[in-house]
Amino acid sequence: MATEYGQGYGLDSGSGFPASTERRHRLPAALRAPVEGRTWRELAHVLLSLPISILLFTYAVTMVSLGVGLLVTFLGIPVLAAALAGCRGFGALERMRARGLLGLEVAEPEPLRMKKPGVMAWMGAVLKSGASWRALLYAVLHLPWAVFSFVVSVNVWALGWGLLTYPLWFWVFPMYAGQDGVQLYGDETHRVYLDNPFEITVTALVGLLFTIATPWIVRALTMVDRLLVHGLLGPSRLASRVVELESDRGVVVDTAAADLRRIERDLHDGAQARLVALAMDLGLAKEKLQEDPEAAVRMVDEAHGEVKTALQELRDLARGIHPAVLTDRGLDAALSAVASRCTVPVQVEVDLAERPAPAIEGIAYFTVSELLQNVSKHARATWAGVEVWRTENRLMLQVVDNGVGGADTSQGSGLAGLAERLDAVDGILVVDSPAGGPTRVTAELPWRGEHVR
Repeated sequence: MATEYGQGYGLDSGSGFPASTERRHRLPAALRAPVEGRTWRELAHVLLSLPISILLFTYAVTMVSLGVGLLVTFLGIPVLAAALAGCRGFGALERMRARGLLGLEVAEPEPLRMKKPGVMAWMGAVLKSGASWRALLYAVLHLPWAVFSFVVSVNVWALGWGLLTYPLWFWVFPMYAGQDGVQLYGDETHRVYLDNPFEITVTALVGLLFTIATPWIVRALTMVDRLLVHGLLGPSRLASRVVELESDRGVVVDTAAADLRRIERDLHDGAQARLVALAMDLGLAKEKLQEDPEAAVRMVDEAHGEVKTALQELRDLARGIHPAVLTDRGLDAALSAVASRCTVPVQVEVDLAERPAPAIEGIAYFTVSELLQNVSKHARATWAGVEVWRTENRLMLQVVDNGVGGADTSQGSGLAGLAERLDAVDGILVVDSPAGGPTRVTAELPWRGEHVR
């Protein structure tokens, strides 16, 4: 954790001098920690937690108790709804405080879902919301922890700085208190004071140790605050998963629509146009069959060639939708066929004892196909390799080439779209492509057993 206090050492772009915001520190992080701004912000968070938690606990317990007590009448429901709404408001305040003092970014919880406007609908939404009850739980749990962290932090902080600065103020005791210094031990017959230079020095050194340890103690205490805020005042895992699935569904829909447009375009500009021209040629040949048989024969021969070309285009289009070899023989044969069409030699290794589900198998096939197309078009490589294997419940793909490198998913390239497609099925795409190469792209897909085909 000490490294979080340090600053990196960088260069201003194009200047060759250290960046003004990134400078090398002379003191170790442990010695800087007691005076770093982060330490004081975390201490301020601990100190503020006590009065805020007392206010929040008092409000929550009073309002909920009143609401539960009034449930025998209709008044209990609005009072209980107001209690939960107030806890949600305090939760927003706590998220802001954690963001400002702890640097913790926590998203807002799921909003209230009201089927229709109105006070009754609002009360029902508040009472049904899991975020409201988690905010109430935070109000109850945070008080005892705030008391504990406040007591520990204040005592450790005061003890450390008090002992560290003891050489500066020990003279107060003989001058105003009538004793030689801080009393370390005393009974009816014997008393020990910290009053000679050696004892004063040792006291300051002990204070230094406490002062150095205080930031880490405070940070450990605020870790619990982070967990409470993140776990109880943020969105639930279920809500986050729903948002993620909605986003993934949008990606899948967009991808399917783009594929349909591509197929429609390929059919319209390719096979359909060629078949229209073929029908016209055959019509002309039919008309010339009686007048000029030799010309008709030549036109039929040309039409025969056009038929072959149209059939090849349809085969290529069908292969782009879902190749027959993948359905019949699996990934090993399908990827070998893809590799044979690559412009560089490709070594394919598939180590799978069984086949995954058709959907996962299809995504794996098209992922490798897209990556090998990138190798052919952009890598300027002389060799590529494809590996496919299974690790527990994950299907792993890796495509390696010895090209020029520089591939990046953040530039809106085809790799970015490929990463979105994999993410839609809980997959991951990792690109390692330094400038100058080599490039290593690893894809990870969920393993789902083969179903009936």
